[in-house]
Amino acid sequence: MADDWRNAGFGLYVHWPFCQAKCPYCDFNSHVAREIDHNAWVRAYTTELTRVASETQNRVLNTIYFGGGTPSLMDPDTTAAIIDTAKSLWPVANDLEVTLEANPGSVEAGRFSGFHDAGVNRVSLGVQALNDTDLRRLGRIHTAQEARTALDVAHNYFDRVSFDLIYGRQDQTLDEWETELKQSLTLSSDHISLYQLTIEDGTAFADRFARGGLSGLPSEDLGADMYQTTLNICANHGLAAYEVSNFAKPGAESRHNLIYWRYGDYVGIGPGSHGRVTINTNRFATECISAPDKWLSAVNTGLTELPRQKLSPHEQANEFLMMGLRLSEGLDPARYLALGGQELDHDKVKYLCDLGMLAFQNNNICATTQGRLVLNAVIRELLTG
Repeated sequence: MADDWRNAGFGLYVHWPFCQAKCPYCDFNSHVAREIDHNAWVRAYTTELTRVASETQNRVLNTIYFGGGTPSLMDPDTTAAIIDTAKSLWPVANDLEVTLEANPGSVEAGRFSGFHDAGVNRVSLGVQALNDTDLRRLGRIHTAQEARTALDVAHNYFDRVSFDLIYGRQDQTLDEWETELKQSLTLSSDHISLYQLTIEDGTAFADRFARGGLSGLPSEDLGADMYQTTLNICANHGLAAYEVSNFAKPGAESRHNLIYWRYGDYVGIGPGSHGRVTINTNRFATECISAPDKWLSAVNTGLTELPRQKLSPHEQANEFLMMGLRLSEGLDPARYLALGGQELDHDKVKYLCDLGMLAFQNNNICATTQGRLVLNAVIRELLTG
């Protein structure tokens, strides 16, 4: 139990909470600010790194991930200071992966050279759509042409480039999605994240939907057809669905996100950041204060986190289940037993296998394509109370 996290590695998540505009579908901790004191934020991040490193000494750091918000609005010098500090506090893997999320606006793309020099070696671009009408509907402030240009610029500086698209948009047909997806796969990236539009509580889209807006969203059947089409087209282009919504050529998978899905340890710094960290044989769920100004003020006291939650063996096993079934490789039942002290329910596993929702592969339990279409229901069937 004490060393379970070693099955998946150790990563660092850095949350930058600021955006130029708040997208109406977004439920992440993001805020629009007119002015940002970058020097104050550099000091805060490096102070927080020292705090979390004191609890995780001598671990090999496998990945760093800058998420947000819009991390490409950071000053590249801020990014460099965070990376350099992390490298001074932990031994790092020879193949350290450093990812930065970016929007495709011209301001962010103009900073790619600086991010490369700072030590970033992978970028993930929030393209979301390849036509201007749908970009406006999604509240995006870049154009489709800016997205293509940003991808070209990114490829000039980074060997590893990923981008996101959202499908299941208003009035989008299956043929339109098929055309757009095929077009996107000509843009030379070795990794792509493809998400069906969901209406998240607390977002502007949720308010519109509650008032009867957002007409033309796909039916459940159309959504399933779009997902099956996504799987087929990506496979034909050599990108495997290694996770429910993520597709990559062999070796191009997001190593940082694999730490999450394989249930490793990761520390989170920055407003609203989450973590999972094992300390003295106990695994904790961590969460930082979400309001940027309150988090910044709390740094000097070292009290940036909400009270930590100690995860019971049962809770860890359930989290491992929820994460592992998202992966095409599935989860190891023996590790599930070691975490929770209880085997998966054999009768339920057999029932789901008989239905074609689960299958065994290399001794792991995996969700089939059919199972992925109703993955939440499959997971609920296996979760223990």
